[in-house]
Amino acid sequence: MALVVALSAAAACTPVFRNHGYVPTEQDLSQIEVGRSTRETVADTVGRPGSVGVLDAGGWYYVQSRFRHYGYRAPQEIDREIVAISFNDAGVVENVERFGLEDGRVVALSRRVTDSNIKGITFLRQLFGNLGRISAADLEN
Repeated sequence: MALVVALSAAAACTPVFRNHGYVPTEQDLSQIEVGRSTRETVADTVGRPGSVGVLDAGGWYYVQSRFRHYGYRAPQEIDREIVAISFNDAGVVENVERFGLEDGRVVALSRRVTDSNIKGITFLRQLFGNLGRISAADLEN
């Protein structure tokens, strides 16, 4: 009986990792040509995204998160990656960017752009902006 209790306690302390979402690999993204590929070719190459820019119809966003579940504690997000593909008015790829989450801040991991103006950053700032800002006191009010 003691062995069963000990094994149950050990299993409860083992972290469980879960992945949510989808981000295309670098190999898949290398097939997308900035200035040449269109929405249709991007959809054929890497698939349609789970998120699309709401305010400007120019961006597709692929989001993947990794969570650690540890015993009775609430799940903790330990990694997040976003691939943002923006299109011009004609539906041609303008930018391909990969962002990561480092210390609660958005970090550009890779970027292929046709101009220096980064579009869609407001969506990413919104996505990452509230991370860690909500406290129990905010929820009570």
